[in-house]
Amino acid sequence: MPVTIGDSLSFCGRALSREDVGLIRQVTQDCSGLSLTELSRTVCELLDWRRANGALKTRECYGFLQRLQARGWLTSLPPLRLTSPRRPRAVSLDSLSDPGAPLDGPLRPYLPLQFLLVRTPSDRHLFHQYLQRYHYLGYRVPYGAQLRYLVRSRQPPFPLLACLLFTSAAWKMAPRDTWIGWSDTARQAHLPQVVNHSRFLILPWVRIRYLASHLLAQAAQQLAQDWRAGYQVQPLLLETLVDAARFPGTCYRAANWIEVGITQGRGRMDRTRQAQGRSPKHIFLYPLHPQTRQLLCREPSSGSRS
Repeated sequence: MPVTIGDSLSFCGRALSREDVGLIRQVTQDCSGLSLTELSRTVCELLDWRRANGALKTRECYGFLQRLQARGWLTSLPPLRLTSPRRPRAVSLDSLSDPGAPLDGPLRPYLPLQFLLVRTPSDRHLFHQYLQRYHYLGYRVPYGAQLRYLVRSRQPPFPLLACLLFTSAAWKMAPRDTWIGWSDTARQAHLPQVVNHSRFLILPWVRIRYLASHLLAQAAQQLAQDWRAGYQVQPLLLETLVDAARFPGTCYRAANWIEVGITQGRGRMDRTRQAQGRSPKHIFLYPLHPQTRQLLCREPSSGSRS
């Protein structure tokens, strides 16, 4: 059923006005010959949808336009031309991600650890392979801001131990939002300061005692620095979801993460309350500042834009 203008509509937590919606419709009608990526970039430029570092939110807008069309907002348009197929791109596997020699024993001989930001094509290829091959959720291209790490021991022969992926936070999660205590306007303003730890993979041949909790503790410090450097946003809170049917979440508790509740089984990006059938996840949070809740609950000043 088409969505009516009276229904609330937001982009990245920012409520859209009638004028915003009208501009989107006008652009997509006038520029229907453009690819969806080009349309997304145009809409972002006109509405000034940018990250704190000035980069356009093109990837988020790409999915947003698809959802608008699916919900009936853009029914007068011909099918939007995609620059690539909608199905997830397959990750090619090769011998680089084959299992390594077993690594076990106490943690100390492997310390210190090195967190390597994934930046080069070769590192990206390896990161994608490891997640696709050894993480139960596989690899999917994430939306929004993101940082990826390969973690190695600094001790010879410098073995690779783990892969970590951090992404933009979920739009809404009732237990998280209740724990923070923020209003809708504060959430819209400060959501970029919450970061989701969406993938945590210790390679299956690594059996080092207490590695997981040590990784989580060190990753929180490293992520706070790198996220601010990359996006000019100071993160205040980390969140993650743990499938209780598979994992007890022991390492998160050992690293002082706080369990605040259970998801409703719809998925972190679902804003239409229609995606059912997912298994509920336990929600863990990790404050990055002594006054995390107070800072996230600050109301935005009048006239400010998220």
